[in-house]
Amino acid sequence: MIPVFDGHNDFIQRVVAAGQNGTKVWLEGDGTGHIDLPRAKQGGFVGGFFAIWVPSPAGPNDDDAIKMMQNPPFNMPLPAEIPHDQALPHAFEQASALLSLERTGTLNIVKSAADIRDSIAADQIAAIMHMEGIEAIRDMDALHLWYAAGLRSLGPVWSRPTRYGEGVPFAFPSSPDTGGPLTDLGKALVRECNQLGVMIDLSHLNEAGFSDVAKLSDAPLVASHSCAHAISASSRNLTDRQLQVIAESRGLVGLNFASSFLREDGKRLPLEEFDTMMRHLDHLLGFLGEDGVALGSDFDGALMPRDLSEVSALPVLLEAMAEHGYGDTLVRKIASENWINLLERTWGR
Repeated sequence: MIPVFDGHNDFIQRVVAAGQNGTKVWLEGDGTGHIDLPRAKQGGFVGGFFAIWVPSPAGPNDDDAIKMMQNPPFNMPLPAEIPHDQALPHAFEQASALLSLERTGTLNIVKSAADIRDSIAADQIAAIMHMEGIEAIRDMDALHLWYAAGLRSLGPVWSRPTRYGEGVPFAFPSSPDTGGPLTDLGKALVRECNQLGVMIDLSHLNEAGFSDVAKLSDAPLVASHSCAHAISASSRNLTDRQLQVIAESRGLVGLNFASSFLREDGKRLPLEEFDTMMRHLDHLLGFLGEDGVALGSDFDGALMPRDLSEVSALPVLLEAMAEHGYGDTLVRKIASENWINLLERTWGR
């Protein structure tokens, strides 16, 4: 079975929601969601980015928002910024949940590419502690504290503003060119992350913030879970200009599995078949080359395609790539090798 290393999941939310049964949800599954250990093993999932994310009071999974997103055009206003003092307890709770999974002996919180390879060899899930929207990080001292706790990847924003910059709204059709640039603190964050070796995730960042990171960062540019705007004109997807900038940095894009960001009509309905996903992959490969494309599922955070409903279905996607004409070497690169090599270059080890 070809191993898969994935660029983004929101599984920790389910662990927290399950309370005392959180580790049981991981070890045995509960019949819901997209990820648990048994299905991960079945699908060849060897690890990925496990996101710490603070929810807004209202979000894209509310009934009214779903109805709106099923009938484009739509443009949902950005949620309000969440104050640090409200965000921090949520982030601590999720970080603690990830640590509880590590204590089961089935998962390892990795801090280097060597850790990833060692975890895979030991048949443990290699988990990167990632933060999506960093309201819980107040300043550079707090960044160093989170780094000491294991954080190795962060996205400055989700779809709302932070003290570092602005995210894009849920909007279709829409350009990602909405809102202003990084703040001064956001620019300092880029420099500090480069110094520490923390990966900066461009997914959900607006056009102006993207450009600021590109100017300031000396690391490969990365969007962990994004699709091609040329195929699906969502504000969350990457334009050809952005793809070219990422390519020039020898960076990487992980293909998002979320149906509404894949579908050409932008509807929040399950994607049918794999043809559209292959078109996105072809487009990304055309700009980024065979070393710059990977996977970023958004499992447990988005509506999946009909034939890719959860993690155990990953081999079906890889089979579709092979049937599309991708050779074994390219499939293996997209499935895991490109992520591990990118992280080695970003983290320096």
